[in-house]
Amino acid sequence: MTAAIDPFHAIAISRRAHEMLAAGRSVIQMQFGQPSTGAPTAAIARAQDVLASDPMGYWESEPLKARIATHYAETQGVAVDPERITLTCGASPAFVMALSAVFAPGARVALARPGYVAYRNVLKAMHLVPVEVACGADTRFQISAAALAAIAPAPDGVIIASPANPTGTIIPPAELAAIAAVCEARGIRIISDEIYHGISFTGPTDSLLRHDPEALIVNSFSKYWSMVGWRLGWLVVPPDLIDAARARMGSLFLTAPSLAQHAGLVAMDCTAELDGHVATYAANRALLLAALPAMGLRRIAPPDGAFYIYADIGHLTDDSMAFCKALLEDTGVATAPGIDFDPVDGGRFIRLSFAVATPLVEEAIVRLRPWFAARRAAAA
Repeated sequence: MTAAIDPFHAIAISRRAHEMLAAGRSVIQMQFGQPSTGAPTAAIARAQDVLASDPMGYWESEPLKARIATHYAETQGVAVDPERITLTCGASPAFVMALSAVFAPGARVALARPGYVAYRNVLKAMHLVPVEVACGADTRFQISAAALAAIAPAPDGVIIASPANPTGTIIPPAELAAIAAVCEARGIRIISDEIYHGISFTGPTDSLLRHDPEALIVNSFSKYWSMVGWRLGWLVVPPDLIDAARARMGSLFLTAPSLAQHAGLVAMDCTAELDGHVATYAANRALLLAALPAMGLRRIAPPDGAFYIYADIGHLTDDSMAFCKALLEDTGVATAPGIDFDPVDGGRFIRLSFAVATPLVEEAIVRLRPWFAARRAAAA
């Protein structure tokens, strides 16, 4: 029997946004979590050279794997053998590979609710059982060691995301250590989604590898490195799963795109340019955090990292999809409905991505102010 999975509702919002653009409407696209910037300048130049000189083919770049290993040593103080790294076609295939390498159908995998829509849907599609843990402001919308200790029976695995989507919250190092200890004691395998590492506004972010060397780590060039369309990511596995990871990559996806691997190697040394993007996100975050409470959006998850605002609109509606559709039609500002991230309570939340140019954030605020004022007046 095939698995039934829910749609990604933000795609419907995006489809309507593009229809409006085609009709000549002005649209500010804050519905998807993707940088509005392109790949680093030097990476694009390298890609152009490769296009002119290399026919390319199925290939895994050993220099890129070595550079990623160096990245862990430099940013986390953790030694990772490059052989433990498998290059992938973005984070999504890495996630599929990780799940299939360690779990059999029917395995139970815990995850925070709210959380990224694909976690729940991919688990269902692979005939795994999502064990969603309701996470609110008391745990900063993150799964906790105490929550994992309380699940009975113990799940087979847990998905950790820090910084998280849709909230941007970061799990502090002490709590990560506590989570790793509970998982070790209860035999829970950790898969850590670290695709937003490098985009933090409150300080460095720990990799799970600092607390659990057996954790499986998913990462991608799409966020910090601003290479969404290049479809390049990686999976780090413990030594005993190297063969399993390679077998899955080769059989399911062959190799990561050759051109992206060449460009990605150069991108890893474009820190000044990329940190400039993070500075833009920080400025956009500050603008929204200053403006949204005055619009009545006072209950906001702490956006420690990534580039999202997850805001409670429960005082205005319990139908976030209809709310986002109306917001788009009336103002041209596209946002994501909370039901993508939380099928239970998401009807009273929306997510705004601030990974756009600062003038667009400023314009969005101008459009949103009167619209929310009218909504508040109607609700009153």
